[in-house]
Amino acid sequence: MNAVEPFLIDIPEHQLGDLRSRLARTRWPTPVAVPAWDDGTSLDYLRDLCRYWEHDFDWRKQERKLNALPQFRATVDKLGIHFVHARGNGPEPFPLVLTHGWPSCFFELAKLIPLLTDPAAHGGAPADAFDVVVPSLPGFGFSDIPREPFASLRVPQIWTELMRGLGYDRFGAHGGDLGGGVTARLGQFHPDAVAGIHVTNVYGEVSHGSATDEERSYLAAVEEWERTEGAYGAIQGTRPQTLAAGLADSPAGLASWIVEKYRAWSDCGGDIESVFSKDDLLTNITIYWVTGTIGSSFRPYWDSRNNASPLPWVPIEVPCGVAVFPRDIARPPRSFAERSYNITRWTEMPRGGHFAAMEQPETLAAEIRAFFRSLR
Repeated sequence: MNAVEPFLIDIPEHQLGDLRSRLARTRWPTPVAVPAWDDGTSLDYLRDLCRYWEHDFDWRKQERKLNALPQFRATVDKLGIHFVHARGNGPEPFPLVLTHGWPSCFFELAKLIPLLTDPAAHGGAPADAFDVVVPSLPGFGFSDIPREPFASLRVPQIWTELMRGLGYDRFGAHGGDLGGGVTARLGQFHPDAVAGIHVTNVYGEVSHGSATDEERSYLAAVEEWERTEGAYGAIQGTRPQTLAAGLADSPAGLASWIVEKYRAWSDCGGDIESVFSKDDLLTNITIYWVTGTIGSSFRPYWDSRNNASPLPWVPIEVPCGVAVFPRDIARPPRSFAERSYNITRWTEMPRGGHFAAMEQPETLAAEIRAFFRSLR
């Protein structure tokens, strides 16, 4: 890893002007007489969101908030990696790397950072403080865009090198969605460095012949979800560049592609703004727009389908904690997770969905603190 350099977000004004101009010239599709959201993003909602984006959204205000976080960049394994590195306020903060998922970026985890670095200021104990590192995945946000396929398989090694370069030979890891996969691989292949992992989703396989009734019900639910909700993953995994050409050119199209997932996968009861403000939604979407990373954010899906020699899936031996949120995409039974993970803490959370760090940051932070308490 080369020298760590401070980083500040500073989007040129002409880029923001171009964004507003494109929004003003959006060519809207013809509405169809079906209930809103049944056939995809509600056109009425999208118009309202894009109107707010064009006229009322204050990127500079959000930029200042993001720049209040201690951000850096470093080159690791020939890739420039953007990351937040927030030091803990406690007697002996424990290092923890947090990995975001899709269609998010490092901003997804921003609300967790103060809850983990300074728990005493948020009703917790100083002894539970963490040094928190939040990298942007390659091809996301302000990290470099890889030019070669299968770079996503390198991420656990890159994270390990990054943490060691920051002085952490032993650390914990947390993640969800794509970040849950990176976190699992850290536990699998870097047990010398990783004290334990905490995730909100699990990976693994079980044959129908050896599955329990509970596991068969779970597998059937996953198959049904793939049938009704999985088209995005199919196209991102098979024809990502075709889709990227449209979304990289149209901010309304980009917003439509992302915001539908935030509504469908969260615990919002159909009212997206009961959980996410327009400012939070648009901060995430604007980061995708100004960095031009929607296409590169699809590459992990392509990688997973097209890599001829994937890393083997082997049981994870380091301690694993799992927080299962009731409105997440998939809610596996513990027995399924225990086939691949060394489960030492399993918690059924009272509320929340796929974007737990944004939806329920306080309860997730408390759960992370509780899991790692015995591993420090």
